[in-house]
Amino acid sequence: MRSAEEIQTNLGRIVLLIRGRQATSRRGLAEELNLSATTAGDYVEQLIDQGYVRENGIVKSGPGRPQRSLAALPDAGWFAGVEFNAERVQAVRLDFTGTVTAGIVRLLPPRITSRTILREVTRAIEQLGRSAAGTLLAVGVGAPGVVDPQRGVGVEYAFVEDWHDVPVADTLAARHGVAVTLENNLRAIAYAERWLGGGRQLTDYVILGPRHGFGVAIVAGGRVQTGSRHAAGEVGRWLIGKQEIHHLLSAPAVWRRLTQASARSEPPTDLRQALAKAADRFPRRVPPVVADFADVVGRLHLLLDAQAYFLHGPLTALGPAFCEAIGRTSVKIMPALATSPPVIMASQLGDDAGAIGAGCHAMERWTPTSS
Repeated sequence: MRSAEEIQTNLGRIVLLIRGRQATSRRGLAEELNLSATTAGDYVEQLIDQGYVRENGIVKSGPGRPQRSLAALPDAGWFAGVEFNAERVQAVRLDFTGTVTAGIVRLLPPRITSRTILREVTRAIEQLGRSAAGTLLAVGVGAPGVVDPQRGVGVEYAFVEDWHDVPVADTLAARHGVAVTLENNLRAIAYAERWLGGGRQLTDYVILGPRHGFGVAIVAGGRVQTGSRHAAGEVGRWLIGKQEIHHLLSAPAVWRRLTQASARSEPPTDLRQALAKAADRFPRRVPPVVADFADVVGRLHLLLDAQAYFLHGPLTALGPAFCEAIGRTSVKIMPALATSPPVIMASQLGDDAGAIGAGCHAMERWTPTSS
């Protein structure tokens, strides 16, 4: 006799297999999960009755009797993915198959508080729900800085003054009535890169996140690394000279360096476009920025030996030449890298990668209720 918990777990695993097209028949599900055909069929019938799965036409695959193909129903419910930093909240809606069906951006005012951020996150989710098919099933959040995914708490974020031990998951779960998963926003991007981007065939890669601050997410051996205190990747606190990397290599800092703007200058609203224009300043002002990036990436590569480094955020507007220059310069700074230089690429995913990754993470953690 299976427990309710085991049944629920198996139902969730079946939904993932069907959604990912890894197994699309009762026989295939039985083989993947090491279940009897009868038990797998019972699970499928339950999911059909609950409106999560449908049977399509009969398909012939290999020897034996033809099988009915199974598919997830897009309108069975939806998932919200939200990612934020000190400047904006980005949110997406995923249908039950994992397809992005809507996205919004809400800009944040200067000198924001944790309360403001959570209010804007809630408003973004509510806005996505107004035109959604089905009910909200779960919410995934990508938060900056140090987070504790087990407790659902935002531990620390240097660019919001009162962001200390913020109960993100509990606050949003109480407001929306669904389970909420919380992860560091760069780790959420790492999930998106694995599911939708250049990390699909890789086991070891790094997300470079020069945004409002600077951090990295590390995937090693196919697993996203968190560290013993959930603080893995906080390299923005490293020093170059006497300055933290945050103050040298964040997207606003790079814009100021390339344009020779003062340290107090507010960056433009469309920082990506502004950086694209600043790219024309090669090579007079760019080499110092490249050298600092090469120093950081070179040290990471000596430590991690990753297959690839994916640049995310507004600095992707500087183009492939920027990434290539970082790789070349890292070898000049650290000759030991000559036999295996770091491969640095501007990600092909957009600014909503963190929101998509957070939504997909919540979607994969969600399980149907057992009847």
